[in-house]
Amino acid sequence: MKRSAPATERNREPIAEVLARELPPQGRVLEIASGTGEHAVFFAERFPALHWQPTDPSDEALASIAAYRTEYAGDNLAAPLLLDAAAPASWPVEAADAILCINMVHISPWSATEGLFAGAAQILGSEGGPLILYGPYLEAGVETAPSNLEFDASLKGRDPRWGLRDAAAVDAVAAGHGFARTARYGLPANNIMLVYRR
Repeated sequence: MKRSAPATERNREPIAEVLARELPPQGRVLEIASGTGEHAVFFAERFPALHWQPTDPSDEALASIAAYRTEYAGDNLAAPLLLDAAAPASWPVEAADAILCINMVHISPWSATEGLFAGAAQILGSEGGPLILYGPYLEAGVETAPSNLEFDASLKGRDPRWGLRDAAAVDAVAAGHGFARTARYGLPANNIMLVYRR
């Protein structure tokens, strides 16, 4: 039932350091595309004053998240919800104080990124809550690591709708929904975190 993503253990500490700077001190964090659920458990434990709401479009992922949740002793990790960022239907969460999306933008059709910002605009309101993205991106003026180019090719080989995205293109979608990029953090393994706020 439980699934494991080896990269989770490697990237969770650097991600947590950024989250400590960007997340509000309390409230609800909506995690989009929670995957195995390992991040959700780790961050819920790291930030006990925040209520963590994991989601995923995959039934297998939801089952894995639920399995990890049964082993979590805290009370700030909600049961996972089915949410497909690319689907036009309304999201199952009406409001959140922050949104976190790890490793989804490049492993999904572009419509998922468009849907992510459209949904975020609805539930984050105008209070300045952050939408935080993590993953590998293409950036103007920044040399793309060979490993990321290989990863991009492998993603497109699995699904031509997938692949590393140009950060400027993400910025443009964000702007179309009233968001502006407020921070960029370079992280290990040629990944970055981008923070958007309205």
